[in-house]
Amino acid sequence: MSYDTQDVERKTYSILRVLANSPEPLGSIVIARKLQELGVDLGERAIRYHFKLLDEHGLTRLAGRRDGREITELGLKELKQGLVKDKVGLAISRIELLAFRTTFDIDKRSGLVPVNISFVKKQDFAKALRIMEPVISSGLCVSNLVKAARSGETIGDISVPDGKMGLATVCSIVVNSTLHRAGVPMNSKFAGLLQIENRKPKRFVEIIHYAGCSLDPSEVFIRARMTSVSQAVKTGSGNILANYREIPAICRPMAQTVISRLAGARLNGTLLVGHVSEPVCEIPMELNRVGMVLVGGLNPIAALEESGIEVEAHAMSTVVDYHDLIEFEELLNNSRLVSAAPHGPTTAKS
Repeated sequence: MSYDTQDVERKTYSILRVLANSPEPLGSIVIARKLQELGVDLGERAIRYHFKLLDEHGLTRLAGRRDGREITELGLKELKQGLVKDKVGLAISRIELLAFRTTFDIDKRSGLVPVNISFVKKQDFAKALRIMEPVISSGLCVSNLVKAARSGETIGDISVPDGKMGLATVCSIVVNSTLHRAGVPMNSKFAGLLQIENRKPKRFVEIIHYAGCSLDPSEVFIRARMTSVSQAVKTGSGNILANYREIPAICRPMAQTVISRLAGARLNGTLLVGHVSEPVCEIPMELNRVGMVLVGGLNPIAALEESGIEVEAHAMSTVVDYHDLIEFEELLNNSRLVSAAPHGPTTAKS
C-alpha cells in the first residue's frame, strides 16, 4: 500500500479502524464524528477522497446506493499488518484514551466503565462460564460485574460476530481514571505475569512495557499460554495477569481512600499498594514514588485459554454504562441469559 504521504496513510488507517469496529456500513458524516472522538480531525470531503483511494486498492467497498462503506477482507488484513512503526507505544495510547472515555463517578456510582471484550463460540459459552466462575469468585479479576451479548448485538461500540457470544469484563483502567479524577497522577508502566505464592503476590516473572508494545501485553501472554490462573485459584500458587502503576508518594493516602471506595462499588482492581520508595513485587522504586499492582481484567479469560476453549480476547476494548453490568453469578445461574445473552437486569445499581 503506497500513498503520497505518511500523513495520508495514517488517516486512511484511522478510517479502516473505524469501519472494522462497525457492524454496519458507515458514511462520511458518521466516520468524521467517530474520528473526531479519536482525536483525528478529518472533514467529510476529505473522507470521501480517502474512500476513493481505499476503494481503488480494494480495502473498502460501497455498500448500497448511498456512500456507506464497509471494510473488505483485504482491508482487514492491511489493517493488521500496516504502519508497524506507528503501532509502537499503541498500548499506552489505548490506556490513555480509554481512561479519558471512562466517566465512572464513585459518589453517584454511575457513568461509563472500561471493559475488555472476549468472544467465545455460542456452544462453548455455558461451559466457559463454569470455568471462569472460580476465578471470579476468588477475586483474581477487577470485578464480578459483567455484560453478555449474543451475535449481532453490541457491547459498547463493539459488535459480536456471527456464531459467537460476547462477554465484557471490567478493565483495571477504571482505577487509572478514578484516581486521575481524584487528582492522583498515575504512570502506567507495564503489564506482566505475577507469581502468586500461598495466595499472595510475590514477584513479576515476565513483563512487557506499554511504551514499546503494539499489542496489549495481556493478550500476548494469553495467546502464548504463559498463564496458570486456574492453578493459582486451586492451589494458591501460579502466574496471573497483573498491571504495574506508579504514583507520587504524597498521593498514597488519597489513592488508598479512592481504592477503598471503588471496592465498595464492586470494582476491586488493586492487589496491593506499596510503601514509599520501597520495591513492590521485586520492582525497584524511585525516591518518593509508590508502586501499585492492579489485577488483570482478563484473568478469567486466560483460564479459558488454559482449559482449551477457543477464545478471542480484546483488552481495553470500549466503555459500557455501569448500570448495564450484572453480577457474574446471575449470568451463570440464569439459563435465559446464558442461552440468549440479552441485556440483563441492572444489578450494578446501588
